[in-house]
Amino acid sequence: MSPPANLLAEYARHTLDDSDRAAVAEALLDERLTTGPRVGAFEAAFATRVGAAHAVACNSGTAALEMIYAALEVPGRPVVVPAITFLATASAALRLGGRLAVADVDPARGHLTPDTLAATLAALPQPAAAVTVVHLGGPPADLPALAEVARRHGTVLVEDACHALGSVETPDGAPVGACTFSRAAAFSFHPAKTITTGEGGMVTSPDPALAEAARRHRNHGMVRAPAPLRADSLATAPWYYEMHSLAGNFRLTDFQAALGLSQLTKLDTFVEKRRRLRDHYLQRLAPLSPRVKPLEPLFEGTIGWHLMGVRVEDFAAGPEARAATMTALKARGIGSQVHYIPLYRQPHLADTLGPAADPARFPGAEAYYARCLSLPLFPDLEEADVDTVCAALEAALG
Repeated sequence: MSPPANLLAEYARHTLDDSDRAAVAEALLDERLTTGPRVGAFEAAFATRVGAAHAVACNSGTAALEMIYAALEVPGRPVVVPAITFLATASAALRLGGRLAVADVDPARGHLTPDTLAATLAALPQPAAAVTVVHLGGPPADLPALAEVARRHGTVLVEDACHALGSVETPDGAPVGACTFSRAAAFSFHPAKTITTGEGGMVTSPDPALAEAARRHRNHGMVRAPAPLRADSLATAPWYYEMHSLAGNFRLTDFQAALGLSQLTKLDTFVEKRRRLRDHYLQRLAPLSPRVKPLEPLFEGTIGWHLMGVRVEDFAAGPEARAATMTALKARGIGSQVHYIPLYRQPHLADTLGPAADPARFPGAEAYYARCLSLPLFPDLEEADVDTVCAALEAALG
């Protein structure tokens, strides 16, 4: 099946081939459509690929975050998140009864920084249950420095790695997901991400207890033998199970896992193609500097680029400039997006935060948000498509 004619109409899209479709078709012929052997196989293959001790599959990146937060027992305790991220980074903690604390970010990259984290943690009335670091766009944040700040304040890092599959933690370090500096990482397999299962997610962790708690939260908080049961006399009864915590159904199906296994074999190819396309963007956008600046990683190394993010100085004049540019791009059949509206600007989260939602408290996030734009980036594109996008952007900016 060939890509759609309007390939550039979206900023991101999935890449599937006949081997992916065959893997799903084969799974649909099996007796088990969910909680079967392919889910375990996908978990094992993913853990091997990212160097993780444990991997727990689920039905979305949001579910992965909630499973981690549940394992860290966040109810009633602060959870620190960066101002620039998707809603789920915060909402997954709030749904469990966590107390949201929002930290400012680097205005150039949109990442949590050691300084903004330290200031946020120092202002909390009690130690945070967790600090969630978001690897916005694919490049990792400064994990070693952030982990040291978290350690000094008696808390731990969680990685929202939904954008960062295929990246490494440090220039000479392990893949993101190995959790060298964190207690757990969450991944997404939404169709916009580097590999897809349609909808899906994964938790990775070096901690067997956290992984087991995540599995329990994935399946209604349900416990069966040989795990400890309250009613010991029924522990060997074949029908018996117990609900040990309030949870939900976050299971992944076997045919989704089949697609994930097939896509995982192409991960390196996808990452390399995204890198080459970004390199071509850098060449084509260079004449537009300093008005247009591509977002730069903290270090040079293997980066699984999810977004082709740019900062456009023209947009600082006001939201009308960005709206006009995006409308002009759309008129030429080119999709674009903004990643993201700051959390404290969302009505429900602003109500939750109260006075702490004042935009003046977040100069870095305000500067980043005012200028950011994401251009199309996915493996089905070619360099000629990048040329088309850049020419259209140049025309839109006048």
